Amino acid sequence: MNWFPVWRKKTALPEGGMVAPDETLPLLPTLILGLQHAVAMFGATVLMPLLMGLDPNLSILMSGVGTLLFFIITRGRVPAYLGSSASFVGVVIAVTAFNGQGINPHLGLALGGIIACGAVYSLIGLIVMKVGAGWIEKLMPPVVTGAVVMAIGLNLAPIAIHSVSANSFDSWMAVITVVCIGIAAVFTRGLLQRLLLLVGLIMAWVIYALLTNGLGLGTPVDFSALKAAPWWGIPATTAPVFDWQAIVMIAPVAIILVAENLGHLKAVSGMTGKDMDPWVGRAFLGDGLATMVSGSVGGSGVTTYAENIGVMAVTKVYSTLAFVAAALIALLLGFSPKFGALIHAIPAPVIGGASIVVFGLIAVSGARIWVQNQVDLGRNHHLIVVAVTLVLGAGNFSLTLGSFTLSGIGTATFGAILLNAFLSYRYKTTDTPTAAPLTPSVKSDGLH
Repeated sequence: MNWFPVWRKKTALPEGGMVAPDETLPLLPTLILGLQHAVAMFGATVLMPLLMGLDPNLSILMSGVGTLLFFIITRGRVPAYLGSSASFVGVVIAVTAFNGQGINPHLGLALGGIIACGAVYSLIGLIVMKVGAGWIEKLMPPVVTGAVVMAIGLNLAPIAIHSVSANSFDSWMAVITVVCIGIAAVFTRGLLQRLLLLVGLIMAWVIYALLTNGLGLGTPVDFSALKAAPWWGIPATTAPVFDWQAIVMIAPVAIILVAENLGHLKAVSGMTGKDMDPWVGRAFLGDGLATMVSGSVGGSGVTTYAENIGVMAVTKVYSTLAFVAAALIALLLGFSPKFGALIHAIPAPVIGGASIVVFGLIAVSGARIWVQNQVDLGRNHHLIVVAVTLVLGAGNFSLTLGSFTLSGIGTATFGAILLNAFLSYRYKTTDTPTAAPLTPSVKSDGLH
């Protein structure tokens, strides 16, 4: 088997069809789709470093490096983009006592922990490559991974809503952004329809500029910082400091990253009909090594981005080459301070409106996992696992264990794993459900 697949080129996409991971569109559409994937990760990959006191330009640069490393290690078989993980925010702030302003003065301590987390994650990947992912499948079956993916989407929802709730104008602009994306999704055809997020974002930005800069209805778009920023510049780096207390607090985040990555692979399998199980170990290893490389220079820990699952779900283009294009765009933008200024020029209500759509698509991807794997929600233990996981994630329920605080996504992840392991014991001795199915069994019809 060749290290990389031989990508089959599709010059046209039939209505309702898809582009598989080992297929590709011509160069220009691939670059444009890569741009859309890059846009999808912008918000979180910029926001998460800001929350932790990292340089956003460096984090974007390392997201591109990490995605290319992931692409090589997974042999070009897994469509994924690696961006800054929200799972690190709480523990990094706890370790460094960061006050939320400027660059984190104790960032080195967090970087040592991030590298250790990547090492643990990589070790899990090597074990899976050696013995298989069966033990992970037992710990995290489809009912668990689907619930975790959906909980992640719901956990992100308050961020989107809060960002557009400052005043009535912002709220209405978010609604307009959602409508613009909906128009692009339903009333356009061909490439425009597959670029619905990017097209909708641009439409909403133009409308915002007309209403603010033109009619004075809100805060106008300010391009002064964009004009003053240089085109090219090298982001500042930070050396890691290895402290055992920081390592003990941050390294367990690897468990959450495993769940996120496995959920990503399950979602991709469900959407494409391609079996991603043979690539689970390599995906873990690629993500872990990318986290170590990013942390070694001052970047954030990375994870496979659920936002890009949303893009794939609506575009039906799963070509791994689109993510190479996205990574190359991130590399270029990471070296451009002007890019950072441009990102800050996008109105918050427009980003917030787009986030509402994308985060919703993440949640729906979790439901897709259940449908594709025929998860029987008529079983009481499935119902309890799903119900508790969604509330823990959506409510951002946190638990403090000594000096370690587990945030909403963490409690949802561990809660789902532990609840499923405990409650599924009932089914080790009998296959009889404890409750009649609420609905007929759902079988995948292969449609996307």
